[in-house]
Amino acid sequence: MTRMNGKVAIVTGAGSGMGLEEARLLAQEGAKVVLTDINFDAVQAVAKSIQEDGGDAIAIKHDVASEDNWSEVVAETVNQYGKIDVLVNNAGISMAVGLLDTSIDQWNRVMNINVTSVFLGMKHVIPHMVAGGGGSIINISSIAGLTGSSGAGAYTASKGAVRMLSKAAAVDFGGQNIRVNSVHPGFISTPMSSQFVEDPQMLQFFLSQTALPRVGQASEVAQAVLFLASDEASYVTGVELPVDGGVTAK
Repeated sequence: MTRMNGKVAIVTGAGSGMGLEEARLLAQEGAKVVLTDINFDAVQAVAKSIQEDGGDAIAIKHDVASEDNWSEVVAETVNQYGKIDVLVNNAGISMAVGLLDTSIDQWNRVMNINVTSVFLGMKHVIPHMVAGGGGSIINISSIAGLTGSSGAGAYTASKGAVRMLSKAAAVDFGGQNIRVNSVHPGFISTPMSSQFVEDPQMLQFFLSQTALPRVGQASEVAQAVLFLASDEASYVTGVELPVDGGVTAK
């Protein structure tokens, strides 16, 4: 498996769920992977498992809403591997709170973790990609960034912002051979979504919304990320790629 040979990738939120699967798959395809997460014990365990499987990975504790932390992560990556080819802005939180019930603290927390983190990651990584002759950035949004989502105003706004920020960066840095795309997962089985997927009524609702009669797996999102990170997507930038079982098609 050599689709990512010679490439260095940073994956945020890699301690569990989609980030874990994305980091693992990139490593399996030959990338040197820097895994970051606010939960250091979890991300360290993932990095260790990748190393035991023959991959090259390191783990860093990371508050993605902190600019100082981003500076440290980027510096450590360059110090360890000499360059950055791929950035996967995967870290994020979900919040199902109605607009009128959302406090300013809740709004700011969702925006800081879901949007400011993407801005900071690109701000600190892109100069290194420019110096290295290019790169690929994959920002994980959501189907909520493509369509309205009832009862989750702040979350929906944050994911829409990730979508448009990705497009703006794609336009700004295409001339430097930097591709920026967003991925929009639908109903994916992860630790963060388990409370919904395991509820029979919620599961039935999810299945009523999809064209494919099942929830998705984190590994299926990882395959989309791998494609966008690889040279196979060398002429793909500024797009939103739904991995949603056909929710947006309906």
